[in-house]
Amino acid sequence: MENKPDNASNEANLNSAAAKRKVILQAVKFVLFSASAGLIQTGVFALLHDALKLFSQKYWPSYLIALICSVVWNFTLNRNFTFKSAANVPLAMMKILIYYCVFTPLSTWWGNALEAANWHPYINLFFTMFINMVTEFCVYKFLVFAKSEDTLRKKH
Repeated sequence: MENKPDNASNEANLNSAAAKRKVILQAVKFVLFSASAGLIQTGVFALLHDALKLFSQKYWPSYLIALICSVVWNFTLNRNFTFKSAANVPLAMMKILIYYCVFTPLSTWWGNALEAANWHPYINLFFTMFINMVTEFCVYKFLVFAKSEDTLRKKH
């Protein structure tokens, strides 16, 4: 008797492989868009902290303003291109706001602590940006756009 794989298990394996590819592609897009947001955040931080010296004595004001600029950029790109979500934008942004109501005080606190420990401001910034990228991907994937992925339809 010949062993033939059943069609249901083959289909499940194909669906599982496609789902894995989709998540990997989302992660790659998210990293690339986060890198562009990181450039914006770094540029704004450098402008405020170093070039204009508006906040050169304190880390947090430059960090906070730069963070807000990068969040708006990152949210827009990831909503449209990574998760392709037609979710209610104000509700989705509210979920991100809640994330940042937790992340921002924590990252500002540890940023000030690392500054006091004589960490270079940019090492501090890049460390914080990395933590932000990893945790924010999880928030987008499993909370903000979990039920609305691939619902955005492009107008022709």
